[in-house]
Amino acid sequence: MTAPEATPDFEHDDIPSRDDRAFLGHPKGLGYLSFVEGCERFSYYSMQTLLVLYMVKYLLLPENVGNVVGLSWLRSVHYTGLEGQPLASAIFGDYTSLVYLTPVLGGILADRWLGRRAALVAGAVIMSVGHFLMAFEGLFLFALIALVVGVGLFKGNIASQVGELYGPGDLRRAMAFQIFYIAINVSVIAAPLVAGTAGEELGWHYGFGTAGVVMVIGLLIYLKARPWLPGESAMGTKAAKDGAKLTRADVPRLATLAVLVPVLAIAMLTNQEIFNAYLVWADERFALTFFGHKVPTSWMITIDAALAFSMLVAVAWFWKWRAQRTGTEPDELGKMVIGSVFVIVGGLCLVVASATTAADVKIGLFWPVLFHLFNSIGFAHLMPVSLALFTKIAPRALNATVVGIYYLAFFAANKTIGIVGGWYSSMDTTQFWLLHVASAAFGLVAFALLKVFLGKTLADQAPA
Repeated sequence: MTAPEATPDFEHDDIPSRDDRAFLGHPKGLGYLSFVEGCERFSYYSMQTLLVLYMVKYLLLPENVGNVVGLSWLRSVHYTGLEGQPLASAIFGDYTSLVYLTPVLGGILADRWLGRRAALVAGAVIMSVGHFLMAFEGLFLFALIALVVGVGLFKGNIASQVGELYGPGDLRRAMAFQIFYIAINVSVIAAPLVAGTAGEELGWHYGFGTAGVVMVIGLLIYLKARPWLPGESAMGTKAAKDGAKLTRADVPRLATLAVLVPVLAIAMLTNQEIFNAYLVWADERFALTFFGHKVPTSWMITIDAALAFSMLVAVAWFWKWRAQRTGTEPDELGKMVIGSVFVIVGGLCLVVASATTAADVKIGLFWPVLFHLFNSIGFAHLMPVSLALFTKIAPRALNATVVGIYYLAFFAANKTIGIVGGWYSSMDTTQFWLLHVASAAFGLVAFALLKVFLGKTLADQAPA
């Protein structure tokens, strides 16, 4: 059957033609949105790269933890019995999970009241404030709250604008999200080198301040880009008045999305752990030397991001080449099955590194780099592909809200990582990474079953 379009209509006088190919064969607006998202992700990943190291190595030390306003109370009611690395992991899990929960509310606010532009601008302003508050250790919790609120208003709404640049049958949509993710990964490459180095070498607050400056730059670029961005759609305006009414055809779409969210959450645990216990492990055990000089631990994130960027480009090129040569390529779920295989192999590299290195010997970078390589290939088959799938089958009246629902998978994954990551201090390291391999194996089996039982349903629900 033919389902309603996955993206809303544009207002005729407030959006350039969808046939615009000024940016690498795509609309010029994609270039602006990718750059703005790059600035936001630079700021976010600067924060995320430094956060656990900052807490473990400075903020949560006995002589400093009492300076954080409200943390003593929070430890008595929520983080009971936790201190040191487990406490840092729990805070990390709550923070990084909430920044993926609030986009649901941000999407609802945009769809029903504020509109995407106003919500996105408000989010950028609040995030900038949050980054600058990180420069004051006593305001640590208030900074996290500001960042959570700001990301909620910003994240889902910018991704939904990418989807709205394309018509319902435009095959450039999936490649657009590949480009969008490439911009993100360029930022993640730069963030540890700039903000990470500043934070570890000059002082933690320099790193957080750098993140705030870049966020302000992104906001200014977004305001300049308005003529090339989607307007507030007629459907969005009507939804704001009528309460975003759903049709009968939207019900199976929402049911499919509800199944995909928890599966994605479990499948991505290994990738999300990179910013938590993995960095603590690297700081303690890796031989982080370059020409005889120790480099910041945060540079492991640059290695990961550089490989992720390279593999996104390589994977996109490979499937384009294969499609041109054979006329076929795997569907979204097929690519996600392939991605899970690579994530499993990557996780096994960490198992080998832990199991074959004596406790008193530093771990060389061969196995960790191999882990990042295989995990990045898996990432390229999972993240942009799954986001494209969600926007493809999203009910027309709830486009931004459904993108927010997509990020519920990240909410669940990061909340779980906050708990599981806390086991690092007390659990055998080899078993710790085997647990993550098991989560990727679950994703492999689940995606394969979804493809068998829901593959035709997803194809039928694709927009005409």
